[in-house]
Amino acid sequence: MYGLRPAVHQAADRLRAAGHDVHVPDLYDGRIVDTPEEGIAIKEEIGRDELLKRAITAAAPLSAEGRLVYMGFSLGAALAQTLALADERSSGLLLMHGTSDMADGTAADDLPVQLHVADPDTYEPVDWQNAWYLAMRRARADVEVFRYQGVGHLFTDPDLPDYNAEAAERAWSIALDFLADLS
Repeated sequence: MYGLRPAVHQAADRLRAAGHDVHVPDLYDGRIVDTPEEGIAIKEEIGRDELLKRAITAAAPLSAEGRLVYMGFSLGAALAQTLALADERSSGLLLMHGTSDMADGTAADDLPVQLHVADPDTYEPVDWQNAWYLAMRRARADVEVFRYQGVGHLFTDPDLPDYNAEAAERAWSIALDFLADLS
């Protein structure tokens, strides 16, 4: 939602330090914003279809090289979900702070999926989370949801008011174990 903020690069560095190859596409053409409202405005200006096209363009050469685990934060998580469910070579999906709707008949066929989300979350209400979980199960995903009570939407971003160090470390520990199990 905010663009490639320092926290996104820090997350990529953390994943690299754990031995993972990480690619971070810039879907906002270098623009970085400071508020959710500005992020929503850029998202609407670019449009969901164009953002998805940019994400597909960034991921396609990587998918051709081998199996990928898709990951994203907030809006990036929604895009990662769409790509992972459409990529038959996807080996996992790690969602931080966001999900997306799913078309009826979507098949995930035992795809490992992990979601880390605030509870409550302004952008991911509990009813939505529950419906999303059921849709993932119907798609036959191997899905886990980790809810973090009383934290803000982007609780892993140390530069935002939502940040919660304890919840962030817990989420990262679980997420890194998830990724290690997929290796």
